[in-house]
Amino acid sequence: MRLLAAMLLCVVGLSGATPQVRSSSERLPHDAYIWQRAWTPAVVAAIHRSSDVVRTWRVLVAEADRSGRWTTIAIPWNEILATRRTIVAVIRIDGRLDEGRVPALLDRIASRVDALATAQPAVALAGVEIDYDCPTSKLAAYARFLAELRSRFAPSIALSITALPTWMTSAELERLTRDLDEVVLQVHAVDEPRRGLFNPTQAELWVREFGRRVRRPFRVAVPAYDVRVTWRADGRLASVEGEVPLLVGAADSELLGATPEAVLRLLQALDCGAPERLVGVVWFRLPTDADVRSWSTQTWRAVVAGALPEARLSAELVPSAQPGLWTVTLSNDGAIDMAVPRQVRLGPDCRMADGANGFRLTAESRRGEGPLALEATAGGGRLHAHRKRIIGWARCTQPGRELDVTQ
Repeated sequence: MRLLAAMLLCVVGLSGATPQVRSSSERLPHDAYIWQRAWTPAVVAAIHRSSDVVRTWRVLVAEADRSGRWTTIAIPWNEILATRRTIVAVIRIDGRLDEGRVPALLDRIASRVDALATAQPAVALAGVEIDYDCPTSKLAAYARFLAELRSRFAPSIALSITALPTWMTSAELERLTRDLDEVVLQVHAVDEPRRGLFNPTQAELWVREFGRRVRRPFRVAVPAYDVRVTWRADGRLASVEGEVPLLVGAADSELLGATPEAVLRLLQALDCGAPERLVGVVWFRLPTDADVRSWSTQTWRAVVAGALPEARLSAELVPSAQPGLWTVTLSNDGAIDMAVPRQVRLGPDCRMADGANGFRLTAESRRGEGPLALEATAGGGRLHAHRKRIIGWARCTQPGRELDVTQ
């Protein structure tokens, strides 16, 4: 069945549009963003463990925040250079690119790039990428900024930018990208948050339309992470929690994720028939063992390789030291991450129970209707490969150990 599904993807694509087949039959190469501001041992271990499946590292090297404050990131270049992969330095611009900030910002970017070239050890950059979520109405000003920036770099340094799908509504898009070496189209976290983090069908439509609109080589940026969003009482977005937990007290929260299966569907469709100018995939962001919001490394590598092994998720009652008291344990014995189940039913021999770690007793169970069951809350998330999670407790008499799981 999996082979048949893959063949159908090659015939019609996810969107149902006629595929634009690339002249090469090779699979698209994969880059990865190293977006971490703190280079912990977990980040260093991740780049060495993953360099065999990565073409180029796209490394966040500096950032201008909303107030215009400039921050450079201390990077252990020896560790990256040891992987023998090419490097693109990424500059993040957060907030509006106001005219008054432009001269100083240009100087800081050029200075940072020059410093990398003269550092010990010297970093031979393949390119510089600007990550700026420019409002569509301001693309003309952004084009002028990029033209000036281009004039400050040596011809050997390629200039690229991240691009948003909303820019395709602007007549300025072609002018903006005309003198760039390549573009990275972001297809995750671009819509209103309540619509989710990633939709493979919509992403494919964006990629194909971008290939028709832009006459430069481009790559597509895909997600390997979750975010938790919280909402204010009036329904507005209160916070976005990524790899670093936030101390926020908002009760109305939701976990937005990109499932490995959904991202793999897009990549399979693009490998079968992609716009001719699509030259690769960029992952946001490189998974590490310490990043609680990223996929596990095993899962990410499986998607990069183009196939997910069979999932093996189960739940069971584990006896505690107290007679009659059991812990409800969720187990992922497979080689890839799994979304936590929607519900786990405990059975008629359990008379009391409660949830934990992203699970709660169902409303029916609280009303005494039918057998007890635990349900995932909005923040249930996923369980990494070869991991277990206690999701509750129960008081039971002679229960069956394995429980019914509903995905």
